[in-house]
Amino acid sequence: MENTEQGNGRSKKKLTGDGKGSDPEMNGGVPGEKPVDKYGFTGGAQQHCGQAVEEIPTEVLRQREAKWLEMLNSWDKWMAKKHKKIKERCQKGIPPSLRGRAWLYLTGGKVRKEQNQGKFQELDNQPGDPKWVDIIERDLHRQFPFHEMFAARGGHGQQDLLRVLKAYTLHRPEEGYCQAQAPIAAVLLMHMPAEDAFWVLVQICEKYLPGYYSAGLEAIQLDGEILYALLRRVSPVAHRHLKKHKLEPILYMTEWFMCAFSRTLPWASVLRVWDMFLCEGVKIIFRVGLVLLKSVLGSQEKLKASQGLYETMELLRAIQPQYMQEAFLVQEIIELTVSEKDIEKEHHAQLRRWKETHGDLHCKSPPRIHGAKAIMAVEPPGRQDLKQRPTIIVNSPVAPQTDGERAEGAKKNGKVKEEQQKTITLPEDIVNPYSPPSDPSPLLNHMTVKASKESLSSAEHDTYL
Repeated sequence: MENTEQGNGRSKKKLTGDGKGSDPEMNGGVPGEKPVDKYGFTGGAQQHCGQAVEEIPTEVLRQREAKWLEMLNSWDKWMAKKHKKIKERCQKGIPPSLRGRAWLYLTGGKVRKEQNQGKFQELDNQPGDPKWVDIIERDLHRQFPFHEMFAARGGHGQQDLLRVLKAYTLHRPEEGYCQAQAPIAAVLLMHMPAEDAFWVLVQICEKYLPGYYSAGLEAIQLDGEILYALLRRVSPVAHRHLKKHKLEPILYMTEWFMCAFSRTLPWASVLRVWDMFLCEGVKIIFRVGLVLLKSVLGSQEKLKASQGLYETMELLRAIQPQYMQEAFLVQEIIELTVSEKDIEKEHHAQLRRWKETHGDLHCKSPPRIHGAKAIMAVEPPGRQDLKQRPTIIVNSPVAPQTDGERAEGAKKNGKVKEEQQKTITLPEDIVNPYSPPSDPSPLLNHMTVKASKESLSSAEHDTYL
């Protein structure tokens, strides 16, 4: 599966597989334990540490909701004139009740959906490639198994996940399905309907992380080298340690980046990272990786516990909870000065080196677009694309009828009633039926640990790493 080349004092690994599908030969394991992929990372369960979640006073939350409603109702104007304010509010955290709608707008998924009316339904009605459908179905029960949406085999959550992932394989048949897309889609489905989740997934795969899920994993390898180069500036101590032990970036950052940390961080931290990631782009993913590496390996004192390659891998496999805690992590991300220009500059440098050692890339990915503002510039919305349509209808017995309605009722009933029911439409932003709980892990108290482990048995492994 891999070829090793020596160069510049470091071993260079070129993955020759496509990173797709399920391969039970990847690793042996003990039934009931987490499976271990070929690079040594455990998979299957998302992290839900017992960290203290930031408590936001109700009054503050309501104020934030009002501000976000104002922005979402005039989204194009805010993006054009007050993007900095949107970025600041994403850094503070999007209110849970509006997170799904905000993500849809930030990514440009709303515009893609409106400009492709009926496309998802068309894809959803097709049977799909049996090869991909079979692999997707085998992965469904392994996504957030403690969350009420995905706990039941064949439940509505798993059905929607299958629909979204199958639709993507039909939308991009040349790319198909990669197992790292499943947790991305699952997080989206916790916040929005299947059609919205599909279009946000499309935007993430095509705009934020292009090439990540293509055969050969060349894009993720390039970003691994970019991360390693940026680490030299951010934490020389950590960089020297990884270089000394020839620990390749692909060994520790693949799951981080391909799953956008959804299977690494505690739930509260995942949401805060995604709020910033979908606003500002992939630089947030790089910053998270750099913060974790610096926190774990950034001083001689910390390195005393990692004298070799194996010990270092163990530290990166089980990062101490205080480094992933919401308040600490978000503050470190905001303060770390790694920009889009830094990433693009290093990208071009690593691309030159790749061509010298490997030749041209086999998968030509579209250029990466850095965040919501850049996406809107590339895909400007039409006047109707950002318009909200009422989705909730409430019958009110106290709303009076108009004269015309009374006259019409008199014709039908033979008399005029004093008051009649009137249909009132409420805007979508009043109620968000997809607003998820703060943490998906403790929802199913009736499920035993044994049962959850069985869903992550070593007979089925992550093979995208």
